Amino acid sequence: MNKPRAVSGSRGKQTPESFDTFLQGWLIRQEHYLNELMSVGSSCHHQSSSTNDHLRDLIARVLSHYQQYYEHKSIAAQGNIFHLFSPTHFSSLERSFLWIAGFKPGLALKLASSTVADLSEEQRLRLQQLAEETRVEERGLADDLAKIQESIAAPPILEVIRRPEAGGENEDALAAIETLRAGLESVVANADSLRTATAAKVAEILSPMQNVRFFTAVTQLHVSVRSWGQQIDAEQHWKAVNGS
Repeated sequence: MNKPRAVSGSRGKQTPESFDTFLQGWLIRQEHYLNELMSVGSSCHHQSSSTNDHLRDLIARVLSHYQQYYEHKSIAAQGNIFHLFSPTHFSSLERSFLWIAGFKPGLALKLASSTVADLSEEQRLRLQQLAEETRVEERGLADDLAKIQESIAAPPILEVIRRPEAGGENEDALAAIETLRAGLESVVANADSLRTATAAKVAEILSPMQNVRFFTAVTQLHVSVRSWGQQIDAEQHWKAVNGS
């Protein structure tokens, strides 16, 4: 999976609403891929050359499906980066999983190790090495985000934001917010790159059939967390409305 790249369009072209619309269709296609992965996983018992080619094609399509998400997310970030840190299209449970506007990259390594039972010793060592490299990258990105968050509360920025302007908008405050926006866009783009690169490297380590099991687990997790989260939110809304 390659680094997320911008699709055609310019800053502000894609609103949170248009990204949400894209996401609804994307989620439907995700469930279709999950059904296909589960069907293939339960029916393929012998790995012939033709079978492996079919599995590789399926995994390539699944990777492309996730790539589409990150491409559209990249455009959405340029339109409103703040929306991605508390997305309205996510349930409360989904938002609790967020790490820099997405799932933590290391989660892919945990799923690979826990769902693929027939790993060779070489594969285990490669996954362990990748896990350590990913943790280092995660810590670096977390530090970058912390610095951005600390800068928000720094006295110079608070001063210009609070400063009243007699003739209209506070230009210094707008400039400070734009700097904040650019910093967040950069750290989210780097986090998404790490997410996609980690998944791609896991896919390179695993065999075609192992990849089917891995991506089945990844997709099942996404679908299940979303379903559970929506159910929990609906129950909480019902209790709030009915005073329970």
